[in-house]
Amino acid sequence: MAAVRTSVARAQLTLKEPPTAVGAKPGGTIAQLNLQFNPNSLQLRKTTEWRRTPSRMAGESALPEFVGSGPRELSLEVFLDSTSTHDNSVEQAVEKLMKGCVPTPASLARKKPASPWVRFEWGKARTTSFDGVLSSLSVTYSLFDVDGKPLRATCSLSIEEASVDPPGQNPTSGARTARSTHTVVAGDSLALLSWREYGDATAWRVIAEANGIDDPMALTPGTELVVPALGDAGGEEER
Repeated sequence: MAAVRTSVARAQLTLKEPPTAVGAKPGGTIAQLNLQFNPNSLQLRKTTEWRRTPSRMAGESALPEFVGSGPRELSLEVFLDSTSTHDNSVEQAVEKLMKGCVPTPASLARKKPASPWVRFEWGKARTTSFDGVLSSLSVTYSLFDVDGKPLRATCSLSIEEASVDPPGQNPTSGARTARSTHTVVAGDSLALLSWREYGDATAWRVIAEANGIDDPMALTPGTELVVPALGDAGGEEER
């Protein structure tokens, strides 16, 4: 009996237009990179956050209070090689990846800059396949042609989950309409807070504008932030 051959699943990265509204799905495909070589390893990371309130009277440490669950983060290396063809395919692939780090033309036209959403897919893998945003990218060129053209590169990238369950809703109105506050703790970022509150990590500018924050990375623990409802923020923009 002849053996049944199965085709090798090839991994791919897809860049899509970011959603135009919270809760919406990503738009059309901007670029797709079919990987030449499947990754040797994938690193999947997910965190939970806990807060402890010190007590002077407690004999032991205080019980931790669950704050929230962080997004998944997938890290992998993409190996590119054009030594057999000596063409520009390595730089072309790097240019596709670089598109994941800058706002798309369509989002700029809407005056709501946002980088593309990225999805890594490899066969039937489910835990590592999710809609996310490119949180970091580094490229190391390791071989060059006689004219200086890169022929080999290793790209290290991390994808942070952006697609989550629908954001919390007001039990009476069915949508978030009230402002809330959040006290900054170590490790907080506006993108993470936006993800928790709105279900959209790219909506962090709403919180930044409400609190007059110029540098979204400079958050001081203990600072109390106003977290406006997206409906309120949209209304302010329309005035």
